Amino acid sequence: MEERAVRTRPVTRRRALALGASGAAVMLAGGAGLLVPPTGETRRADPSGAGASGAAAAIDPDAAAAVLANRARAVRDGDRMAFLATVGDAPAEFQAAQSRMYDNLRALPLAGWRERVVGTQAVDEEHAVVRVEVRYRLRGFDRGEVARTRYLALAPRGGTWTIAGDGTSRGLTDDADIWDAGPLAVARGRAALVIGDAAGLRGIAARLDAAVPDVTGVVGMGWARRVVALVPADPGLASALAGPGQSLGQIAALATVAPAPSSGGRGEDRIVVSPATFGRLNDLGRTVVLTHELTHVATGGARDRSTPLWLIEGFADYVGYRQVKIGVRAAAGELRREVAAGRVPAALPGAAAFSSGSPRLSQAYQEAWLACRMVAGRYGEATLVRLYRAAGRAPEAAALRDVLGLTRERFTGMWRDYVKKELT
Repeated sequence: MEERAVRTRPVTRRRALALGASGAAVMLAGGAGLLVPPTGETRRADPSGAGASGAAAAIDPDAAAAVLANRARAVRDGDRMAFLATVGDAPAEFQAAQSRMYDNLRALPLAGWRERVVGTQAVDEEHAVVRVEVRYRLRGFDRGEVARTRYLALAPRGGTWTIAGDGTSRGLTDDADIWDAGPLAVARGRAALVIGDAAGLRGIAARLDAAVPDVTGVVGMGWARRVVALVPADPGLASALAGPGQSLGQIAALATVAPAPSSGGRGEDRIVVSPATFGRLNDLGRTVVLTHELTHVATGGARDRSTPLWLIEGFADYVGYRQVKIGVRAAAGELRREVAAGRVPAALPGAAAFSSGSPRLSQAYQEAWLACRMVAGRYGEATLVRLYRAAGRAPEAAALRDVLGLTRERFTGMWRDYVKKELT
């Protein structure tokens, strides 16, 4: 149900189940009144805005920091007027977007939200376009801060500085976040925080709450046992939240990692739900998909650099299907049709088989699931968990040998026989 792509390695992804549903370096120099423009030339600030042609004269780092501090204070205190005052000279369209952003920020359970200039992208006669690191944390769910990159155009006005727009005119694109959605709603369950502007948030929170003990029953207590899910109505925003190069057009949900600040951190796990695709699933499909993604959160699948993809995805599907009543042939329908036609898979699916453009994406997930199901059935669920953990520490062949006493060739042969037996 996922593909992989964050700062560690891409997040896993899968096509929707058809279950009856048809830190950049700091460029501002230390000390007030200095700016290092993109060329590297140091200029002395002119707080009046006069002299060396407007904004190109230089930005005072302290003055820029003060503007951003006022915004953070306004978000914290619920002072809409103070927040919008920082963009009071900006075009009406930008002001409207900032007004929506403020309302959405106030809807979130923020433990903190702040902006910090980390670089200068461009200066001209009117503006200085700066790169801003936005940091925030969701109360009760995030252990560390999440960071996003934004671009703001600052301009001198009356001896101070104001926000006059963003970096769009320079071709600069902000990192997306859920506050870019329409009016946000928040549904909070016992273990789930679900945020979005789509319908059905409470239902998603209830399913995730129910899935937490199911996942914990397999993987153990050594994870946070809580999760944040993002549910934007706009498919484009859902794809942007999933990570660079991702597309959720045919994906029901995906586990990813929201990046940490440039100063360090682990990032925070998120599940991104694509409402249009998720809405086409039946009740069973929704349960399986969300349990699958929650398993990735519990095991760190979205940040795993070592474990083979067939084991990451197969294990998540094993947990996802564990508590639902569906036959193997129904759950692996695409693979069953291939086997019935005499096309038994020759090898376990490689990483490329799980890419969004793979012609056998569904079959790859089914093959991986059956491999994990076979291990649990023959050796026990605890052994499957041990294999998963061992494969994160050692090469795949070594993990198979140490945990199951099998070579990879022998394991593949057993799996091929199992696939034929279960699907014919």
